[in-house]
Amino acid sequence: MAKSKDVRLTITLECTQCANNRQKRLPGISRYTTQKNRRNTPARLELKKFCRFCNQHTNHKEIK
Repeated sequence: MAKSKDVRLTITLECTQCANNRQKRLPGISRYTTQKNRRNTPARLELKKFCRFCNQHTNHKEIK
């Protein structure tokens, strides 16, 4: 049986440039899902990933 507080969490990463730009927000927002270890990285995760709406590599931040 799994414990109620698992160490690994499934998180969602969202493009920071698409969220700030209202014109690019209309077609969509680039989002990725990944897992992180709660004990090793308690802070919000930020990775550089490819955004198909911006057509370039941009910073993606963890959202709730």
